[in-house]
Amino acid sequence: MARTPSNMLELGTKAPPFMLLDTVSGTMLNLQQLKGEKGTVVMFICNHCPFVIHVNPKITELANLYQEMGIQFIAISSNDIENYPQDAPNLMKLKAMEEGYPFPYLYDATQEVATSYDAACTPDFYLFDEEQSLIYRGQLDDSRPENGIPLTGKDLCNAMDALLNGTQVSNIQKPSIGCNIKWKAN
Repeated sequence: MARTPSNMLELGTKAPPFMLLDTVSGTMLNLQQLKGEKGTVVMFICNHCPFVIHVNPKITELANLYQEMGIQFIAISSNDIENYPQDAPNLMKLKAMEEGYPFPYLYDATQEVATSYDAACTPDFYLFDEEQSLIYRGQLDDSRPENGIPLTGKDLCNAMDALLNGTQVSNIQKPSIGCNIKWKAN
């Protein structure tokens, strides 16, 4: 497995806008429609990455919990489907249904959204506050496939809890590690 770290977009960056296909509903959705009342988690994931497969149960659990508190989750796949057909939109829809994703699973066909977020790997997590300013980016927690560390979501949870409690989000933030985004050949 390739181990690519997050690029760690600068804190305070405004959430780049987007309009993408929601593979489940078949409709085009934008950030303004989807953003949460109190915050928004944007995740770059895909179907086949073992790192994403490892965290899928936890991100579904956390989304179910935190969306009720006003933090919306949004998943985006930006992988090149010509060379990685398992990440095609029709299979994304099936994966979302299989995993019970309670959030939209959007397809970034041009890869422009991944570029605007400086996304590097799957999974890559970004937490924006109610003003759409970046307050956390990096890993879900220290768990990785086969490292034996329990999957808790503690890093992202600590940031979301601080946001909800009106306290400072720690600026000690570790990059996520995962498969590299599968970029199209130029």
